Amino acid sequence: MFYETAGNAHGLAHDPFKAIVSPRPIGWIGSKGRDGSVNLAPYSYFNAISDHPKMVMFSSSGRKDSVRNIEETGVFTTSMVGRDLAEKMNLTSAPVPYGDNEFELAGLTMMRGRLVDAPYVGEAHAALECKAIDIFEPTALDGTPSGSFVVIGQVLGIHIDEKAIADGRLDMKAVSPLARLGYMDYADAADTFEMPRPSRSAR
Repeated sequence: MFYETAGNAHGLAHDPFKAIVSPRPIGWIGSKGRDGSVNLAPYSYFNAISDHPKMVMFSSSGRKDSVRNIEETGVFTTSMVGRDLAEKMNLTSAPVPYGDNEFELAGLTMMRGRLVDAPYVGEAHAALECKAIDIFEPTALDGTPSGSFVVIGQVLGIHIDEKAIADGRLDMKAVSPLARLGYMDYADAADTFEMPRPSRSAR
C-alpha cells in the first residue's frame, strides 16, 4: 500500500505513522517553573542527538507545562523509564492542572538536581541533568506552524544507579528500558543482542 500524508487516506483503523517510527525511547522530563511548581511528564518524541557534546531533544505536541517551565528556567532533567516504572510513568501522563505535583501523584521520590534546578525521579536507573540550548516550533512546507515545540538540551550531569552497572556497562537486562510503539503499545529492551559493525576491507 501507499498513501500521501496530505490526505492521510491510509484506510486503516488507526494512523500507522507512530507505529512505523518505533520503538521510541521515553523522555521522562522533570522541570520546575519560576513560581516553584514542579512537573514530571513522559514524551515519546525523545532521543539523543549528539555525543560530543552530549545533547538530547524532546518534542511536545502543544506548549505544555514542561515547555513552559523550561522557557522560564532554562533547565530540565530526563529520567530513564525502566519496565519496573511503566505504570508510574503512565500515571504522570494524566492531564492535571498546572502546579499539581506528578511526583506525588505517582508516588515517586523527587530528587533535586545537583547542577540544575529541576527534579528527577529517584527510582530511575539513570537520569540526565540538562540545560536548554534551543526551543523552537517547526513549520510545515507551506510555512504553517506545526503546533509542536522542540526542546534541545545539553547534558551537564548524569546519575546512574550503581546496581544497574555490570561489567563496566549499563545492564540492559537489569534496567529494561521502556520504549513507546504505536497506538497504546509499549516494549522493553531487556532482550538484547550484539552486532559489531563491519570493518573496512583492505584493498
